Amino acid sequence: MAGVITKFVTASLFMWIAPVAILYGYNHNLIPGSSDLSPHTLTLLSGFLAVVSVNIVIAFYIYMAMKEPSDKHEPDPKFLAEAKASVNQSTADAGSSSQSSKKRVKCCFAISKDAREQKLVEHAAD
Repeated sequence: MAGVITKFVTASLFMWIAPVAILYGYNHNLIPGSSDLSPHTLTLLSGFLAVVSVNIVIAFYIYMAMKEPSDKHEPDPKFLAEAKASVNQSTADAGSSSQSSKKRVKCCFAISKDAREQKLVEHAAD
């Protein structure tokens, strides 16, 4: 677990440091050739490279996460048992509520002989 947190913190730091360093380097003429660029081009290039650097860090973090062995992470058996019981309970509740709604749906309209009045007649469910 500590390894996962370490990787996350490291990736988070690089997601902040890399774009700020790129922007700082371009705006303070620390990168060779950046002083020859127009301010508009300098802003666009540094912003684009900062965004690309964040995407590279994210891709590297995903690669490192996918590289971890999947058998190392076993779910907690107590959590799994509670989750299964919760799912079974919710499906049982849904089944009983759908049956009760079917009972309530059994109704029809009774029209009087002169067709001016309609009454809702509910039938008792079997």
